[in-house]
Amino acid sequence: MSSKFFWKSLLATPALLGAAMIVSSSAIAAEVQPKSDVDALLNEVAAASTIESLSATSLTSEAAPLEVSAAPAQAVAAPVASPVAEAPAIETAPQAPVQIAQTATEQPAATTQVSSFDQLAQYSNESQTGMSQVTSISQLSDVQPTDWAFQALQSLVERYGCIAGYPDGTYKGSRAMTRYEFAAGMNACLDRISELIASSTADLATQEDLATLQRLQEEFAAELATLRGRVDSLEARTSFLEAHQFSTTTKLKGETIFGIGIPFESGVASDDDQDDQVNFGYRVRLNLDTSFTGNDLLRARLQARDFGSPDALGGVSWKFGNGDREGADNNVTLSKLFYTFPLGDRVQVILAATGVSDSDFVRSSISPFDDDAGGALTSFGAPTQYAFMPGNAGAGAIIQLTDNLSFDFGYSATDAASAAPGDGLFDGGYGTVAQLTYLSSFVDAALTFGHSYLGGEGGFTGLTGDGGPEVANTYGGQVNFKFGALEVGGGVAYIPIRRIGVGDLDLWSYQATLAFRDLGGEGNLLGLLAGTPGYLSSIPGGLDSPVFNQDNAFQVEGFYRFQINDNISITPGLIFITNPGNDDANDESLVGAIRTSFQF
Repeated sequence: MSSKFFWKSLLATPALLGAAMIVSSSAIAAEVQPKSDVDALLNEVAAASTIESLSATSLTSEAAPLEVSAAPAQAVAAPVASPVAEAPAIETAPQAPVQIAQTATEQPAATTQVSSFDQLAQYSNESQTGMSQVTSISQLSDVQPTDWAFQALQSLVERYGCIAGYPDGTYKGSRAMTRYEFAAGMNACLDRISELIASSTADLATQEDLATLQRLQEEFAAELATLRGRVDSLEARTSFLEAHQFSTTTKLKGETIFGIGIPFESGVASDDDQDDQVNFGYRVRLNLDTSFTGNDLLRARLQARDFGSPDALGGVSWKFGNGDREGADNNVTLSKLFYTFPLGDRVQVILAATGVSDSDFVRSSISPFDDDAGGALTSFGAPTQYAFMPGNAGAGAIIQLTDNLSFDFGYSATDAASAAPGDGLFDGGYGTVAQLTYLSSFVDAALTFGHSYLGGEGGFTGLTGDGGPEVANTYGGQVNFKFGALEVGGGVAYIPIRRIGVGDLDLWSYQATLAFRDLGGEGNLLGLLAGTPGYLSSIPGGLDSPVFNQDNAFQVEGFYRFQINDNISITPGLIFITNPGNDDANDESLVGAIRTSFQF
């Protein structure tokens, strides 16, 4: 029988292999029937001690049976049966070549004439030479990847280890095989499979263990059903709590800032020369943040601060000291109280009782330096257009038009709690703001409009004389481009102001910003800021006074924020100002500053 039939059988499952073995037995019997006597004779030759013991006459049909010793003769799994073709060699296990024992019984004489004694001797020699175990398909020189049974051989050799080759490194896959060889090879592979299955299931439960578990399950069926019901109930309650969990809690967040100003050259004239002195200031804030739904925020801010001069940095104020003097001189005040909550998916509402300003009603002021604790050192870090909305209490909203674009607006009154004439929520000073805000990973931009009113002498400009209430309209634009760690931006503000009963004047401001984030370490920031903080033009001195313009001050500020950890940062910097106070009579100012911020 051909080896092709054998290898097709090996590619099937063990059950198919068994069936193949039965079929092959009948097929071999039918195929080699004419040669049965020759096969018997060749087996006898293999059992003989030497080939010379055979005579030429023993090859005829009348030859007498051969005598074999009482001890079983051995024949390797290499084929010795048929001189027609060579059979594949199959190893029973990791042992020596397959051994087939033959009992010491007499065999019938051969009835078929063998064509060649040399051919018989060749197969006898092969039968006496053991086959070597193969651990890799590459050890068989006559097996090529292009052979149709290559993958089957490779699996049997490398996965199951039940194939052997000849000492010359060949497999002889084209020769025929005997039924004995087929049975031995089949048994070797099945034994190997049984061994693998036994080793992989050694730690599994036994049949007795399964029977015990089944008995226990039946005995405790009621308890198990009760426990299952309790688990289902707990899962339902847990799911409900996870979907509705929230605890009304108040979190305390604090911020402390120290600032020291060192004037190297102060150009601001002063009677007491206080601007020529090294000065120190601080600000402490405690935010009590409370949420009632998980998406809202109620903030109450306590604040205390102290500054010797509002113009401590050569004619400009500290960023964290900007604003009015309330809460200065170490007094603790409620500096801010507001509540914000979502209205639907795209609207955020802000209700403020005190301390609110225009920048609280917008999604972003765009500038990378508009942060008291980590941005610019001076108040110029906040774009000027956000400095002309007076207020204290009011309301506003942020409407998210798209994922990037929002429309922000708000209204705030300066003396909302007062019932005196000219005060109140709508009859006193007030400010409004409306802004289109665009935020993205590449560019942030905003267009801002504001309308404000302030009564009393001084108004927005601080000008005295014939002045009275002032009305201001604000037009501003700000942009910031982001190129990875590098950010480049700037903005401009135009604010026409009407001094009621006096005349109109204009305020202009512009700035350019350059930021290098994470320079020298994560969280660090190198910032450069240049521009004019704001100057007035077309100022009327009175109904009969000539119009005049302020001198244009120009400010350059550089700083480097060193982030020590998540809670502490130190920011040294330099501020240079020409024409301080918008007056060319003042010399240039050069001031050093160091800010230390603690956040917890």
